[in-house]
Amino acid sequence: MKVILVEKVKTLGNIGEIVNVSVGYARNFLFPKKYAILADEKNTKVLNHQNRIIAKKVAAHKKEALEIKKKIEQVNLELIKKIGASGRLFGTVTNSELAQELLKLGVDVERRSIIIETPIKSLGSYEIKVKIFADVEATFKLKLIIDPVQAEELKKQQELAAKKKKEALENPEKVEAAPAEASEETEAEEVVEAAPKKKKGEVKASEEKETKGKKPAKAEAADDKKTKAKKKS
Repeated sequence: MKVILVEKVKTLGNIGEIVNVSVGYARNFLFPKKYAILADEKNTKVLNHQNRIIAKKVAAHKKEALEIKKKIEQVNLELIKKIGASGRLFGTVTNSELAQELLKLGVDVERRSIIIETPIKSLGSYEIKVKIFADVEATFKLKLIIDPVQAEELKKQQELAAKKKKEALENPEKVEAAPAEASEETEAEEVVEAAPKKKKGEVKASEEKETKGKKPAKAEAADDKKTKAKKKS
């Protein structure tokens, strides 16, 4: 059903606009609240009368829109954002977020009236358009800057990286020696691991063989006494 809005209705349109709505919405809400009238050619006289009334309201709303335009065009909005490793924002800037920020500055505009032509995913400066009324538009400046805490962390990381790079240029031998030492240690570990390990049975047999080949300590002592006695005689 086509209706003419005689009052501004959020999420639907401005005064004087012809919009399509469901029959139930028109009959149960718009008509009882006198927010809209039926856009029917048969009711030409009524429509002409309503149009004159609407024209006055349109003029008043346009004047108000022009005042809002002046406020919006003086806005320089600055938002602090965190970025990822790639330099892109975590998420994007939305028109809902911008509407809330403008409200904090005393500028009340509907979310749907803020037009973000391309997704905002990186730091920098932007111009944002706001459609306030049928033929009244305004723009405001938006600047996205990095979170100071994150900026300080990134600065420290960059300084540390620069320091390491400088040390590498000044002492190339030291830098080369470190991997060489690590390589030698790795080779030693590999040799130890590669050495054949004796099984438990083999170790026991080897110990028995060594023990069998040796004389008991008492027998060795007796032999020593006999040898000494022979020498004396």
